Amino acid sequence: MKDNWRKIANKVCGIVLSVMVLGLSGCGKTAVASTTSQEVVAEDVAYTQDIEAMDTVMSLTAYGPNGEAAVKAAILEIERLDALLSTGDEQSEVYQINHAGGGTLSDTTAELLQRSIELYESTGGLFDIAIYPVMEAWGFTNQQYQVPDSEELTQLLALADVSNLVYDSKTKEMFFTQNGMAIDFGGIAKGYTSARIMEIYQEYGVTSGLVSLGGNVHVLGTKVDGSLWRVGVRNPSDENGYLGVISVEDCAVITSGGYERYFEEDGVTYHHIIDPRTGYPADSGVTSVTIVSKDGALADGLSTALYIMGVEEAISYWSAHSEEFGFVIFDGEKVYVTEDLKDQFGESDYEIEIVTCEK
Repeated sequence: MKDNWRKIANKVCGIVLSVMVLGLSGCGKTAVASTTSQEVVAEDVAYTQDIEAMDTVMSLTAYGPNGEAAVKAAILEIERLDALLSTGDEQSEVYQINHAGGGTLSDTTAELLQRSIELYESTGGLFDIAIYPVMEAWGFTNQQYQVPDSEELTQLLALADVSNLVYDSKTKEMFFTQNGMAIDFGGIAKGYTSARIMEIYQEYGVTSGLVSLGGNVHVLGTKVDGSLWRVGVRNPSDENGYLGVISVEDCAVITSGGYERYFEEDGVTYHHIIDPRTGYPADSGVTSVTIVSKDGALADGLSTALYIMGVEEAISYWSAHSEEFGFVIFDGEKVYVTEDLKDQFGESDYEIEIVTCEK
């Protein structure tokens, strides 16, 4: 685990990822390490630590006198969840479930399974944790990339269906009804983890902080000066640019896009967001989807599902669930922004279309 820490001032260097925290240039007070028990850490001083977990680099920041303790506790939770949910670690619960064909779930895994089933049903099967065998066939689970033949995909799609999973929420027991099934919480785990980090921050009395997990950003409260966090949404066409800036507090901002993981074969690009209806990478005309929600797990799952849906279907889905989230969708030419975010999103070089509720 990469474990470099630093105490820094209110304004720290920007985190440049799929989602970028902006406006954090360096100036202000700097905390100095001290062995005296009389040290008082100012509210506007941040503790930041970076780690590698869940196949990405994570950066955690918490402000105030309890910032260091909060970040350390959050890292322990990240490590616990990573060990629990990994599909590749033979000691993990998910690995053992997949290879045994089921089992009795821990409270955390049961909660994630329940959330995943709800999202599966809500999105008409487009969020599907049972897609793992198809992901394996494409090589996205081990970087051994290949294009599977259509017959193989047809067979695997019969397994890639959460409705073939039996779960008893009272006993927390589950089992697969078909041999070869397997699940992967990768489409929801980071959002769930970021929400847990925010809960831990609050338990430690932190009122201002953030975590960046790859393309996920989750913020607590506002910045210490009372201003909103400014999160830049990466431009898929320019890794050093962004589509625009969202000003937020107390929420997750999570982006999915085909540019994140892909390979090329015979001049064709294949990305990792698989459409469960076809077994092939989603071809919805969407380049990236950013979800803004107070619910990190929901934002994570929906960023994938709405990418598969495409603009029109995503608008219809949002209209039926507008109280739960907002979105920013890019189709390569235009940025679609839900009306609840119209005053929070700006600084874009692209045409912006405000999406209104269809209700």
